Amino acid sequence: MASRRKPFDDADLDRLREVSIPDALTRIGLYWKVDPDFLPEKNSKTQRLYVSVGSRVVELLVTDMKWYDARAKKGGGGGIDLAMYLLSLDFVHAVKALINVVSGERRP
Repeated sequence: MASRRKPFDDADLDRLREVSIPDALTRIGLYWKVDPDFLPEKNSKTQRLYVSVGSRVVELLVTDMKWYDARAKKGGGGGIDLAMYLLSLDFVHAVKALINVVSGERRP
């Protein structure tokens, strides 16, 4: 049986896993802003971000690498997962979008 080649090396994936949620949003080209009036109830590190995705605004609660869409009641962890969720991408395309920006390259 032929071995399958991995589409991404572990170094790229490790680097992407370290990207903060706000940085990931910026890197995939989405406008976002912090709600300065938000007071977290459980974790003092939690922030509320408003993210423009096309013609809609998504309200995200972000704590470290975890995110939660307060209106859709869906959440996840990390920039790859968030890019998949917000841009309706599969894993491969989400990683490619983030790698292209993280590496400073623009590839088709």
